[in-house]
Amino acid sequence: MEDLTRDDWLARAEAHARRVDTWVVPHLERRRRGEKHPVHDFLFGYYSQSPAAFRRWHPGFGVRLLDAPELADRKGYAATVGPDEADAAGVGGPGLSVTPEVLLSRLPLVEATRRLLVATAGRPPTLGCFGLHEWAMVHRLPADGVRHDWPLRLGGEGTDRVVESHRIGCSHFDAFRFFTDTARPLNTLSPGRDDREAHEQPGCLHAGMDLYKHAFRLTPLVPSELVADCFALAWEIRELDMRASPYDFAGLGLVPVRIETPAGKQEYAAAQRDFAERGAPLRARLVAACDDLLAHADALTPARRPAP
Repeated sequence: MEDLTRDDWLARAEAHARRVDTWVVPHLERRRRGEKHPVHDFLFGYYSQSPAAFRRWHPGFGVRLLDAPELADRKGYAATVGPDEADAAGVGGPGLSVTPEVLLSRLPLVEATRRLLVATAGRPPTLGCFGLHEWAMVHRLPADGVRHDWPLRLGGEGTDRVVESHRIGCSHFDAFRFFTDTARPLNTLSPGRDDREAHEQPGCLHAGMDLYKHAFRLTPLVPSELVADCFALAWEIRELDMRASPYDFAGLGLVPVRIETPAGKQEYAAAQRDFAERGAPLRARLVAACDDLLAHADALTPARRPAP
């Protein structure tokens, strides 16, 4: 068990809140005004972690927070140092840490997350999709049926021609499931909800954004700094995703990546390669965190089956 003094854990908690407020505060201000941002609201709307939960700092499993009485009622935490021992140590109160029960209850999620991350990392990045998933989501839709309520750069017919003149190879189920009925047969793959391990690859923008999902779903077992690192990458990826989409977001200051042109394809593939390279160490950190959690679980329950 690693101990953090009050000064240490308060500093980390405050630094985390300041960092995430860069993204959270503008989102909450828009929400209060009743405004929607089709690019920057995505990570708060599509993913299930609330802004308040995102701001709440956690040290991760195996770390004890000394002199933290204000956190005594935090869900999933319990005192791991008795009051007498704490007073003798001069820390002013019981130490708090994430309980073993939380870890043991999350083991199926930890194991499934690790399997998916390892399978994804084991494949070379595919860089030829050019973000056509967003185009396939509006294929042959009437103007009033287009998502996001923003105009299409090339209009409906021009957008349809791009979809129909390209090879579409979307490997990510959570993108593929939003394809229109007319676009779905055009995809060369048929990713499903239950076969992600067979399709996920590190060049996929959505697989990169999902690192944030994997991280926050492991909260409070992993450090919040890792969650924020994954969010920061997802934020940048989301902007590329929308810049390469068929929508005209010039009014939001987003310069389009014109993937319907050779130059746009080169620009997109270069950015995709960069995100894949930057996502690799985050994916490795998540795998290492899962390995540590599984090792802790084995120590807590020696009879548990070996980690995958």
